[in-house]
Amino acid sequence: MDSEDEVNLLVIVVDVNPIWWGQQAQKQSQVTLPKCIDTVLVLGNAHLFMGRNNKLAVIASHIQESRLLFPGKQWKSGDLSAEACILESNVSGSKDGKYELLTAANDMIAEDIKDLMTKTGDIKGQQTETLLAGSLAKALCYINRIHKESKAGQEVKSRILVIKAAEDSALQYMNFMNVIFAAQKQNILIDACVLDSDSGLLQQACDITGGIYLKIPQVTSLLQYLLWVFLPDPDQRTQLILPPPVHVDYRAACFCHRNLIEIGYVCSVCLSIFCNFSPICTTCETAFKISLPPVMKAKKKKIKPMF
Repeated sequence: MDSEDEVNLLVIVVDVNPIWWGQQAQKQSQVTLPKCIDTVLVLGNAHLFMGRNNKLAVIASHIQESRLLFPGKQWKSGDLSAEACILESNVSGSKDGKYELLTAANDMIAEDIKDLMTKTGDIKGQQTETLLAGSLAKALCYINRIHKESKAGQEVKSRILVIKAAEDSALQYMNFMNVIFAAQKQNILIDACVLDSDSGLLQQACDITGGIYLKIPQVTSLLQYLLWVFLPDPDQRTQLILPPPVHVDYRAACFCHRNLIEIGYVCSVCLSIFCNFSPICTTCETAFKISLPPVMKAKKKKIKPMF
């Protein structure tokens, strides 16, 4: 198949947890949410410049929702091509001589991220974990939509890049693993760029789907790492010297306390994992037959005859 007929779709999932980014602002950290969004825009623009058939999607993973930032609501329904974006942007004219597609993408992402962060409600008493599993599920749905709307005989190569900031949520373990196995079945590669603490769930996702997991050594060099490691597609990566693979933490989260454990109890019916033994599975309510050790009967003493 001619390479010009191939479509390379990159879906970027950005962690915009307001609590984590607010803590970074209080610490006066060198990495801020606006700088991270600017870095994502540069990466997205570079991806669109790599080929005329390249497509881009950006999803914001918040604590209250997962929002598709690009293509946004302004996009024409059912038309996701670059030409449609250019025609849409020509109505208002080009800015500073920039490529119209990049202008439209930057404007949509900037406006939607501002709207999302300003509409953040009261987070007291609510969950503070990033809805990463839901964002990945939305990314898979969008990829499936692009595959269905592609032309006959046109190959679509899709991959997902997760830019992770906050810590993992063990409550999303099952949903997260379901998304990983769905991506593996669809041959969708998942990459992970972690800004803070390591993510065991993303390590498993990258290892299962064949992606790259990278914890940024220096957050100030985020753009350099993104362009070096995550901009090339899987075919181009074979020609590059990339960071060595990391040790994957394959510990599972128990269903009772959502803690990562190394040794536990597994239900033989639904494969639920528990850190403590329970005679009844709380997931499928199966009652287990407990085999007790055999009772040793006391031997009768032989009575010796007196004569």
